[in-house]
Amino acid sequence: MSRGVLSLLAGGVLLAACSKPAEHPTAVATAASTPAPAASAPAAGIGWIAAASDAEVDAAFALARAQNKPVFLYWGATWCPPCNQVRATLFNRQDFIERSRAFVPVSIDGDSPGAQKLGTRFKVRGYPTMLLFSASGVELTRLPGEVDAAQYTELLMLGLSAQRPVKAVLADALAGAALTPNEWRLLAFYSWETDEQQIVPKEPLAAVLQQLAAACPAEQHETATRLLLKALAAREGKARPKTDAAADATALARVLALLADAGAARAQMDVLTNNAADLARALSAAKTPQRARLVEAFNTTLTALEADTTLSRADRLTALFARVELAKLDRPKAAKPVLPDALLAEVRAHAARVDREITDGYERQAVITAAADLLAQAGLLDESDALLRANLAKSHSPYYLMSELSANARRRGDKSEALRWSQQAFDRAEGPATRLQWGASYVNALVELAPRDEPRIERVVQQLFAEAAAQPNAFYERSARSLQRVGTKLQAWNQGRAHAAALRRLQVQLDAVCAKLPADDVQRGVCGGLLKPAAASKKTA
Repeated sequence: MSRGVLSLLAGGVLLAACSKPAEHPTAVATAASTPAPAASAPAAGIGWIAAASDAEVDAAFALARAQNKPVFLYWGATWCPPCNQVRATLFNRQDFIERSRAFVPVSIDGDSPGAQKLGTRFKVRGYPTMLLFSASGVELTRLPGEVDAAQYTELLMLGLSAQRPVKAVLADALAGAALTPNEWRLLAFYSWETDEQQIVPKEPLAAVLQQLAAACPAEQHETATRLLLKALAAREGKARPKTDAAADATALARVLALLADAGAARAQMDVLTNNAADLARALSAAKTPQRARLVEAFNTTLTALEADTTLSRADRLTALFARVELAKLDRPKAAKPVLPDALLAEVRAHAARVDREITDGYERQAVITAAADLLAQAGLLDESDALLRANLAKSHSPYYLMSELSANARRRGDKSEALRWSQQAFDRAEGPATRLQWGASYVNALVELAPRDEPRIERVVQQLFAEAAAQPNAFYERSARSLQRVGTKLQAWNQGRAHAAALRRLQVQLDAVCAKLPADDVQRGVCGGLLKPAAASKKTA
C-alpha cells in the first residue's frame, strides 16, 4: 500500500495496510462501471480454498503436504482498496493463474467467522497480506504487493523456490555468512511492512536494513540499492546523528544517481513513490540546497512515472501523490495547503481522468478512494467530496467512501457533517470485523466532536458490545484492537469521572459478554480489560 494514498481510512483513524501491485496493461477487463462482486474468493480462475477456521486451514496444509506443494495464503477484506487493487491487477493475470497451479492457494476473508483468530495464528493484521509456506507448513516469506505485476511474478517464483525461510536467511546475513544472489533478493523484497515485527522489531529495523545494504555485494547493485531505500524509509523521515553525516552524504549521492537513471528508478518505483517525502527528510535538512536538489530530482522522476502507461493507474496516482507531499514538505501545516496552480491543475485532471476511464469495479474501489484522498491532501475538499459522492452508488463498499467524506468534513471543521457521514458509514458497514472497526471509528468521532452527547455515545458503544457478543472471535486481532480503541477512548472521555455512571452501565453489559467466554480462552482476558483503567495506557494499532 502506498503510505500516502492507499491507507485504510476509517473515521479519521489511519490503519496500516499493505501493498498494491501494478497493473498489467491488459488486466482491467469489465464492460461497465459496476460495483465489484463481494465474493468470498479473491478472483475467478484460481482454485482458491476459502478458509475461515483452523480446521479448514489445517486441511489446506494437509493437501499441500500430500501434493508436495507450497501454500500461498492471502488475507484480505472486501472493502480494502489495496485488496481490490490486487484483485484487479494481479489475481486475474493469466500468468499468475497459471503459476497458481504450482501451489495451494488459500484465501482468508477478514470478515469470515473465524478469520480474526486465524489472524492471530498467522500474525497478520494489515490487509492485504500475502504469505508463502513450505509444503511442511513453515513460513518462507511475505510477499510485497506494491511492485509491478511482472516483478511480482518473478518474486513469487523466487519465494516458491526458496530453500530456507527468510528468517534463517536474515540470521546468516547478519552473521556475515555468504548468501546467494536469490537470497539477497529475498531479503530486499521481503514485505517488511507486513512482518508485524516477527523477524526484526520496529525500532532496530532501519539499522538492520542499513547493515544489510552495506553487506550486500557490490555486483548486486539493484538489490543493495533497494535495501538502502528500505533502510532510509524505515527511518520515517528522521535524520541520523551528525556523526553519520558522511554515510548520509554517500546515501544522498546514491539516491540522486538513482533518480537520474530512468530505468533504475522504474525498477525501484514502489519504494520511491511510496516514500518520497520520508526519503527527502531522511537525507536532507529543511530549506537547504541539498533538500532543494533532492526534491527537484524526485519531481522529475515522479513526473515521468506518473506518465508511464506501463504502470497501473494506482501507481501513477501514487507518483502524483508523492509530488503533492513533496510540495508541502517545508511549508507550514495548514487546513488548506497553498500549492502551485500547475500542480493543482494536474491533481484535478488526474482525478477526473481515472474517474472517467476506470471500468473495473475492483480497480474503482482502489483508485477512486485514493484520488479523493489526493484531492483532499491538495486542499481541494469540494472536488474530493464531489468525486466521493458521485461514486457512492458505484462502490461495493460505499461505507469506505463515507468515512472519507467524514474526514473531509472534519478538515473543514464541520462537526455535524463529519458525524453524519461517520454514522452513515457505520450503518452501512458489512461484515463482523468491519462493523466493529467502523463502529470504533464512529465512537472515536463522537467522543472527539460531541463529547457531551453521553446518551448517543453510550448507545453506540452498547450496540458494539452487543455485536461483539454475537461473534465467536470478536476479541482477536483487528476486532480486538477496534474494541480496545473504544475502551481507550472511553477512559479518556471519563477523565475526572465525568461519565462514571455511563461507564458503570457499559461495564455491566461487558461483564455479561466476557462471562460467556470460556475461562481458558485468551479472548476473556482481552474482553475483561477493555474498560479497566490499565487499558487506557496501552497503545493499540
